[in-house]
Amino acid sequence: MSELTFSIQNKSSADTKVILASGSAFNAGKFINTDETTALKNAVRKQKFDGKAGSFAEINNGKTRIILAGTGSKPSALDLQILGGKLYKKISAAENAAIYLPADKKNSLSADETAAALALGMELGGYRFDKYFTKKPADSFPKLEKVDFVSETRADGSLLADAGALANAVRYARDLCNEPANNLTPEIYAADIERLDYLGIDVTVLNEDKIHDLGMDMLLSVAKGSVNAPRVAVLQWKGRKDQKEFDIGLVGKGVTFDSGGISLKPAANMGDMKGDMTGSAVVVAAIKAAALQKLPVNVVGVVGLVENMPSGSATRPGDIVRSMSGQTVEVVNTDAEGRLVLGDCLWYIQEKFGVKTIVDIATLTGSTMMTFGFEYAGLFANDDKLAARLIECGEITGEKLWRLPVNADYDKLIDSDVADIKNTGPRLAGGITAACFLQRFIKNGVKWAHLDIAGVDKDDKGHPLTPKGATAFGVRVLDTLLKKLA
Repeated sequence: MSELTFSIQNKSSADTKVILASGSAFNAGKFINTDETTALKNAVRKQKFDGKAGSFAEINNGKTRIILAGTGSKPSALDLQILGGKLYKKISAAENAAIYLPADKKNSLSADETAAALALGMELGGYRFDKYFTKKPADSFPKLEKVDFVSETRADGSLLADAGALANAVRYARDLCNEPANNLTPEIYAADIERLDYLGIDVTVLNEDKIHDLGMDMLLSVAKGSVNAPRVAVLQWKGRKDQKEFDIGLVGKGVTFDSGGISLKPAANMGDMKGDMTGSAVVVAAIKAAALQKLPVNVVGVVGLVENMPSGSATRPGDIVRSMSGQTVEVVNTDAEGRLVLGDCLWYIQEKFGVKTIVDIATLTGSTMMTFGFEYAGLFANDDKLAARLIECGEITGEKLWRLPVNADYDKLIDSDVADIKNTGPRLAGGITAACFLQRFIKNGVKWAHLDIAGVDKDDKGHPLTPKGATAFGVRVLDTLLKKLA
């Protein structure tokens, strides 16, 4: 799917027309003629249209297709995004379409906000990853390219560009996550990130020698079994040129393929482990969104890119490695590798950039997925205000977060008998002890939150905003957070 073109107009000649309605009665203004209005009212009665969110009624007179789309009463931006995702499937066969935004005093959203929400939903709902198909039926490719919003009230489309920018970033993250591991090695991935400098993002890629010189031996230990060398990518967006400090730091896990290493995973569904780099894609995409929207915020992102493979040179269970922080770690299980990557990246972002607020994101533990299934991501934090703000961002975007504890009772479970820390605790509370591991690399006074997105990173059923495959869960949460900081 190519990106759609959206605009707000006074009128439109599109052959496919959509009218929003919060009930069975509707206002079409001059958008459709008298005969079409009468036919549509008959369709409302025959098709039992009630205006509830996601309900539809339609007519087709051979020249014009007219669809009545139910919004429900007082829809939120998220409600309209979901409607946009559903609507895209109904109108994607048209080359262009027009959506009528009637004046509704009951609606808490402006015409600009309504248009932006629908546009974002259509862009996200219309996503597909089909680059590797060699043969597909011609009718499987959508024709829709242009959507006009026709408004009764004053609207300038000022929010449409931001919606397009965010959609672009989410789709970019999904593309990265859907790529097979043979075509997204750490080196290839880092080179792709470097291309974002055209947006004004300062991108630096650390090679294996530089990573070694920095003492990031935890991260290196994960990559030892692979022929593909590790990389660390650093992205800086400075939307506040007159401010030296960064408002926030973002850290993402970028394990481009996770076999489990010597602690080999079961063969079933191992192919899904190409998506174990989702956290890094979310961080990169959130910074891309900030740059596209020119957000007045200073944000730095660090993503550790490695491949976890078994071989004669791979790290063994029982090995002890030294972190960049100087703490030693007993590697009890080589499949608990993501926290090793994140630990060194967390320390690096504090040492190098002095950030005082950090959010890290990762497909970290099956334990968190067993807790929440495919509905919520786990949230861990050392600061109540940061946690509350992230939960609010999740409610706004529909990317739901639920907070779990990190405290001394859980932290002692990762004490090692032979080193400072062991990289995994007992089988129970695995998501929490993983978060406790990360917290050991957070300096005093630094506000920190960890998002464990295992389980919500992929959708096998399909949702109006997340078609089957990678979801890029977290991009919209971080985008909302950055806007609040801005």
